[in-house]
Amino acid sequence: MTEEKRKWNVWLPLMLSVVMVAGILIGVKMQDNPPTTIAIDVPVQEKKQLPPSSLGQGKLEELIRYIESRYVDDVDKEFLVKEAIDNILHQLDPHSSYISAEDLKAVTDQLEGSFDGIGIEFLVVNDTVVVVSTIAGGPARKAGILPGDQIVGVEDSLVLGVNADADKLLKHLKGEKGSEVLVKVYRPSTRSTETFELTRDKIPVSSVSAAYMLDDETGYIKVDRFSAHTYEEFMTALENMVEKQGMKHLVLDLRQNPGGYLQEAVNILSQLFSEKERLLVYTEGTHSSRSEYKSTGRNFYDLNNIAVLVDEGSASASEIVAGAIQDWDRGVIIGRRTFGKGLVQEQYPLRDGSAIRLTVARYFTPSGRCIQKPYGAETDYAHDLSERLEHGEMFDKDSIQLADTIQYKTNAGRVVFGGGGIVPDIFIPMDSLLISSAFISANRHIPSFTYQYVEAHRAELEEMGLDAFVEGFTLSDELLNEFRSYCEANGTKLSKSDWAKIRDRVRIHLKAGIAQNKWSEAGYVKVMNRVDPAVVKALEFVKKDNPLSKIQAENLQ
Repeated sequence: MTEEKRKWNVWLPLMLSVVMVAGILIGVKMQDNPPTTIAIDVPVQEKKQLPPSSLGQGKLEELIRYIESRYVDDVDKEFLVKEAIDNILHQLDPHSSYISAEDLKAVTDQLEGSFDGIGIEFLVVNDTVVVVSTIAGGPARKAGILPGDQIVGVEDSLVLGVNADADKLLKHLKGEKGSEVLVKVYRPSTRSTETFELTRDKIPVSSVSAAYMLDDETGYIKVDRFSAHTYEEFMTALENMVEKQGMKHLVLDLRQNPGGYLQEAVNILSQLFSEKERLLVYTEGTHSSRSEYKSTGRNFYDLNNIAVLVDEGSASASEIVAGAIQDWDRGVIIGRRTFGKGLVQEQYPLRDGSAIRLTVARYFTPSGRCIQKPYGAETDYAHDLSERLEHGEMFDKDSIQLADTIQYKTNAGRVVFGGGGIVPDIFIPMDSLLISSAFISANRHIPSFTYQYVEAHRAELEEMGLDAFVEGFTLSDELLNEFRSYCEANGTKLSKSDWAKIRDRVRIHLKAGIAQNKWSEAGYVKVMNRVDPAVVKALEFVKKDNPLSKIQAENLQ
């Protein structure tokens, strides 16, 4: 053996030992510093688009790992992660948010306009779950469950007395499409109990809750949200009223509509403008280039006059519709100042099935207005609506306070403002009696009282029909007094003076409640619209030959 080989045999074991020790040390080091992850599960080809500062940090992961392995007490890791994400997003703006995997399906269902379940509407009356209506095509109606039936059990659980909890019952009745659920029902009319084996299915939820003719020429459509099928529902209603009932004018009710999908709002707007390439809204952000949404010029019907009803609950996509109509002087906006949400969110999935909604841009009306109201450390964003109420804005248009004093011009030269919602052309004050403590206390008893009335008079109401009920039914003084006694029997005492103040309001809401119990939301809307000052004003407006002329004369500056 040569001298060189002898030396190599001596050093080789030592070198292998060094390499092994180095490998162990590197492995330990890698355990102490695990690979970092980014919040959004971005495809590999998109990672290059992220700024360098967003990659390779891992501080949050390190913090959670140290707490989990070294903290003095046991901790809920999932809770800590959720709190961290919530707090980070809260620092950005009021509408960037985290949605847990558990809540994501419910949120998605609302936007998609459907949910998996058995298809019933129910009410808890005196600790009893009562079926108010069944949804057409749903498993409950197909199986023969009827309005008035009482749900007394789901699977092997009783649903009576203290167990008649609406939220818990919803969780039992909802489930994946195709799954089965046993529902035990008591039918008062036959005094019998029956068990139904139902297979859950996809249940559509309409976003257009009412569509009917207010008079011979004026149609009314109420849109509750902009879900995935809103445009389709809107067009179905429009087609029916234009082609079959001779509709010429439109009253579009967007009150208490929180928004939804931008594209659905744009599609509806395209049907309200005959011109092609008319700007309807545009969005823009620091990392989002300007995107413009324009009319297609392919509207199916030529409508004459349009009135859009809004209030403080009209937000986002509702404000896009109102802003475009106002900026182009296409119609009149009636009601109260809208919510003021001008931020656009996109949803990104996380690896555990949860998601974040991140604000990526602002949207602007055709005149260039951003209607997002102020937010930040010095602004009480969550209590903005109550502050409006306190300083009198809900009752007097002159009390409106806007953060943005920059003037914008409509197509006809009228001055409008941004910075806090759409200010209506015609102001309708809030009815102060409806927010009085006396009315609020009495109002909570209306659903159960009217349900019992409908059950006792179901046959005669069926024979009467909704339209005849709306036109001819008058709530008697005797029934009003019965309701007052019912309130007192259920813990709500109403003084003589309070009752005198709210009596007329209670009368119309009781009638509307009866219609809602018997004919669902459309019945409620039809009754209330007959005395609704915004609807009355809208009808007056659309009947004029040149309805915007007076408004233009008052607002040109």
